[in-house]
This record gives sequence, C-alpha cells and structure tokens, in this order.
Amino acid sequence: MKNAVLGLAVLLFAAGCSTAPVSGRKQLKLVSDQQLAAQSAASYAEIIKTGPLSTDKTQTELVQRAGQKISAAVEKYLADTNQSQLLEGFAWEFNLIQEDVPNAWCMPGGKVAFYTGILPFCQDEAGIAVVMGHEIAHAVVGHSAERVSNQMLQQGGSMVASWLGSKTDYHDAIMMLYGAGSQYGAILPYSRLHEHEADHLGLIFMAMAGYNPEEAVGFWERMAAAGGEKPPALLSTHPSDEARIRKLQEKLPEAMEYYNRRD
Repeated sequence: MKNAVLGLAVLLFAAGCSTAPVSGRKQLKLVSDQQLAAQSAASYAEIIKTGPLSTDKTQTELVQRAGQKISAAVEKYLADTNQSQLLEGFAWEFNLIQEDVPNAWCMPGGKVAFYTGILPFCQDEAGIAVVMGHEIAHAVVGHSAERVSNQMLQQGGSMVASWLGSKTDYHDAIMMLYGAGSQYGAILPYSRLHEHEADHLGLIFMAMAGYNPEEAVGFWERMAAAGGEKPPALLSTHPSDEARIRKLQEKLPEAMEYYNRRD
C-alpha cells in the first residue's frame, strides 16, 4: 500500500511540475490557478457575507484605495513583462472585515480581505500598501495552488485521489487556505520561499503604485515587535524577523528604481 501511494505521489509530482512565473523556479501544481480562481468568487462572497464588514468609512476607503492602486500597478508590471495571462480570471475586490485579527489575504482571482486588527500595524495607507502588495503577490504567482497541491500529497494517496476525482469543486480547499469557518481551523501557511517571493514582488508592486517601498521595513519591524509567544498570523511559520528584514533591505535598491522612475 505504501509503495502504491508513493508511486502515485511520484507520478503526480512529475505531472504537476511547472515553472513559476516571475522567479522561474519549479512549482508543484496539481491544481491550476484558473481552477481555484473560478471558484474563489463564491467562497469569497460567503466569507464577506458572514463578515462582519467594517462600518468605518475612512478605514474602508484606505484599504480600497490602496487595493486599486496596487492592482493597477500589478496589471502594468505584468503587461510590461508579457505575463498578463497570469491575471486570467481575476476580478479585483477589496473588503475590510471587522475582526481584531492582525491578518490579510488575497484569494486566487484577486479577492482581498483585510482584518481591522492589522491596521494598527499598518498605521497609514503606505503600511496598508505593504500588506496589499505582499498578499496580491501570493495570488499572482500562484502560491495558493502550490499550497493546495502540497497539502494533497501530504495527506496521502486517498485524499489525492478523492480531490482529483472532483476537479470541479475546490470550495473546501479554498476555505481551508484562508481559515474560513471553524471546521477548517487555522489558515494553511505559506512556505518561507513563498514569503520571500511575495515580499520581493510586493516591494515592486507598491513602488510602482507610488508608495515608498522603504515603508515595508518599518511595517515588518512593528509586526515582529508584537509577536511575543503568539505571533500574528502573517508571521506564523514565516521567515525569522531578522532574515525577512535583511532580505527586504537587499531588495530595496531594485524597488526604489521602480519608485523613482514611475510615471
């Protein structure tokens, strides 16, 4: 039985291996970005309906304005690099949920949610742009599909076969990714590699949108300082604070070039 499961995993790995956009590294994708994006709208609507959405008009407008500017920058970046196909199935939405949780995420297809608990760490619109660029980068590069694929293999052959036998229904997978609903538990974490990729691209996106990418260092320093024994969700299983900030600083010169030459 173990050999059969291993054999199935090897075959699936070979079949699902692809090249990551932007970075060019190898990705495992048993689920396509388009498959997840196609059903994210319904899952997102379910989460937003439950909410509750923030009634603070000023804060909501800040999140939406940053989202609109970052998404426009993403579209330009991908058009300039001949990768606009990565946005197939995207329909941007930005909402602020009233919950004291320091977190935010972007579903496949450009469905973004911020929680009011992260706003004190952001402090202002530039801080929101740091988080917005980072989370949108995860969606653009297809990290969600990778997370689902890796989880499928980790759960064993029976789960893989079950999921592949129902290719048209990824609602549970999407909800699990974003910790939506008590039955799904904690948010399925990104890997450290994914985090570094999202940090890098997020700097570029915010710079192109007109936000100073140097603000990213301050945001992550504030998050790290508040971590304690129970780090905010954005820090869970993520790179060490020192490693993350060091890599951000290494990427800042490149991001500042985008910032200084923007239209």
